[in-house]
Amino acid sequence: MMPFRLLRSLLVTVCFFAPHLAGAQLPVTKPTPAQAQALLQARPDLVAQLRQRFVASGMTKDQIHARLAAEGYPEDLLDAYIGGATGDAIPPTDDVFKAVRALGIAGDSDIAVLQGQMPGKAQSLGTTKSTAIAGRDSTNQPKPPSDTSFAIFGLDLFRGATSQFEPNAAGPVDANYKLGAGDKLVLILTGDVEASYSLDVTREGFIVIPQVGQIFVANVTLGQLDQLLRARLARVYSGIGQGTTRFSISVARLRSNQIYVVGDALRPGSYTVSSAGTALTALYAAGGPTVNGSLRRVEVRRAGKVVDALDVYDYLVRGDASHDVRLESGDVVFVPVHGTRVQVIGEVARPAVYELKPDETIADLVRYSGGFRATASRQRVLVERIVPPTQRSGSGSDRIALDIASDALQATGGAGVALQNGDVVTVFPISERVRNRVVVSGNVYQAGPQGFTPGMKLSDALRKAGLQADTYLGEVSITRLRSDSTREQLRATLADSTGSLINDLPLHESDEITVYSVTAFRPDRFVAVGGAVRSGGRFPYREGMTMRDLILLAGGVQESALLKEAEIARLPASRDSGRTATTVRVPLDSTYLFERKPNGEYVGPPGLTAPASGAPEVVLKPYDNVLILRQPNWELQRTVVLAGEVRYPGSYALVKKTERLSDLIARAGGLTDEAYASGIVFNRGQANLGRVGVDLPSALRQYDSHDNLILRDGDNITIPAYNAVVTIRGAVNQPATVAYVPGRGIDYYISAAGGASLKGDDGHAYVTQPSGKLEAVHTRFLLPASMPRPMAGSVVTVPEKDPADKKDYIALTGTVAQIIASTVAIIVALKR
Repeated sequence: MMPFRLLRSLLVTVCFFAPHLAGAQLPVTKPTPAQAQALLQARPDLVAQLRQRFVASGMTKDQIHARLAAEGYPEDLLDAYIGGATGDAIPPTDDVFKAVRALGIAGDSDIAVLQGQMPGKAQSLGTTKSTAIAGRDSTNQPKPPSDTSFAIFGLDLFRGATSQFEPNAAGPVDANYKLGAGDKLVLILTGDVEASYSLDVTREGFIVIPQVGQIFVANVTLGQLDQLLRARLARVYSGIGQGTTRFSISVARLRSNQIYVVGDALRPGSYTVSSAGTALTALYAAGGPTVNGSLRRVEVRRAGKVVDALDVYDYLVRGDASHDVRLESGDVVFVPVHGTRVQVIGEVARPAVYELKPDETIADLVRYSGGFRATASRQRVLVERIVPPTQRSGSGSDRIALDIASDALQATGGAGVALQNGDVVTVFPISERVRNRVVVSGNVYQAGPQGFTPGMKLSDALRKAGLQADTYLGEVSITRLRSDSTREQLRATLADSTGSLINDLPLHESDEITVYSVTAFRPDRFVAVGGAVRSGGRFPYREGMTMRDLILLAGGVQESALLKEAEIARLPASRDSGRTATTVRVPLDSTYLFERKPNGEYVGPPGLTAPASGAPEVVLKPYDNVLILRQPNWELQRTVVLAGEVRYPGSYALVKKTERLSDLIARAGGLTDEAYASGIVFNRGQANLGRVGVDLPSALRQYDSHDNLILRDGDNITIPAYNAVVTIRGAVNQPATVAYVPGRGIDYYISAAGGASLKGDDGHAYVTQPSGKLEAVHTRFLLPASMPRPMAGSVVTVPEKDPADKKDYIALTGTVAQIIASTVAIIVALKR
């Protein structure tokens, strides 16, 4: 059977990486290829880690298959997590958890932890709200805080893609740096002698200085080399001892060391690092420890001996890198299996899984997690512990809960409380209830909680909050919390808006006071204006509002306004007989015209004169509806455009409402010699009428002719020049434009276009005369058809036959044949 401690590490691994899967759909048996691909992109090493844990369990594939088959599960259910497996990565599913539970490898609480953290069932890391953590499968147990975290503290430091921790190969090194083969030094002499030398450290560990000779520097520190050079250079340069010659030695290029990272590292192997690299440099190069590796004792071994051990927590928690030794070629960085791991959740700065040394206690755990939050309750801490194997009864009670009392926490900070591997420490929050306060809300200036003191009265709270001027004096509500958590309603009456009360009640702790506003009870009152104003509509009513105020709000009156009187529709005092309003006429004057010259003269258009001034101000009442009347028959000028062959074309303003077409042409000087009166184009833009067929010669001959139309605003009239052609179009053999022949009928022009086509219906041909009028062929029973005569500039159109007409003709022919046959039969019968 897989060791439980190893399995728990596996479960923590899944929980650590679960936030990367958040939001994915939880599969029933196997995820979709897209989900598997998303998993690999998020954490490409996750499945490899799971497979590594199964290998470390010591169970063979056949043993796992046999156990699964005995429990009724598919033998290959866990193959994706068995060491050496290949193929697509498969995220853990519900079936996997059930199989783990059935095999007795993990308890219900562990499975609940996993299922609460898997895709589709969990929130992101740090905000997970899980009610099923280790040892918390009972409804009698308190729920964990909302920031429960299953991350292993410190591992994310090594997972960052940009955190290389590589030393600067070109930068300075400290005096303790030991020189070796491959380093390059620079010696500079100044003063009596000006010279510089580039010195390579040979494989034998020597440097050669011109005129000085060979100096052995292997395993010599940079500080020691400075003293050695001073003695050797003084033999050649006398100024060294006298101070007239100075020298400096520095490392221009660092050598590379071959080191090895082994043990539970994410990517163990051989690495080439700078000679200035340290144990942390090697850890970053190898991706840091795995989820099964230790962060508390990373050993540096040299020549088979441990030269130092790095505690990564010293670096992470205190910034202490004193044990981060510099590596030498051939060093081995060994990451052992982690020691005691304890999870802390709740009200600490960094909830996570921490690794503890054998002598560390709950005080160290709190220190590593950043200490208690301000909201942490120090009354007790709950420790959920796995019962040691020798103490288990076999009845399923393999976990216990221990309460750490406040005296053990407050006296020594928990220094005397030892922890065991697998412990889950919960730090509870303080109560959400706020004591010694009352709350004031509603129509006050400073709403919110207030500190409560014994003997405090309602008036004290109201004066602190500050009553607004429109406060409702009739009642102030007080909601009081009883000892059984029910509430009762109390009330008091205000004497005025200063906070004085008729019955000043003594307050209790947690009282909630509500002050009401008269404005909140008041309906939204308004007045309305319409008619000859610029922006009519509804406006809020204000006490003392006059009709002049309302017209100003409406943007003033229009030019057409009748400034003698206006009508106000007002709500009736009595609604007998179905009355809904009463109307009253009120006087106006010219002072309602707000657009004036500096001398007071009105600058608008002329109209009916208005009284100069003296109209009384009309005070409005709520819901009044004001109508500003318009002047009778008032309107701006009507314009008509006359273009083409007239003597004076242009845009004309109509002088009266009954002006006709012939009147306008006479005002324009009449037609020119080139004008073609029968080809007039008369367009009426109003109501989208479009072109109107007009017989202009008839209108000019007879004033009361129907074609002598009364003009309207927007009419557009064009008199064209004479056009002696006729256009034939539609279903003809050759559409064409031919010369106009006076007196010829429509059939002449259809023949000129090659006649009607097979689809053409010449029986329904029509002519669009140059004036716009339409004339069609008119067929008469037993008489020749009436053919229209196109005029110069007209258009002849032959439409296509309607297929329905052909069907009707066939049906009619059949009916006539039946009638004729019946008639013949009757005649034959009569003869016989």
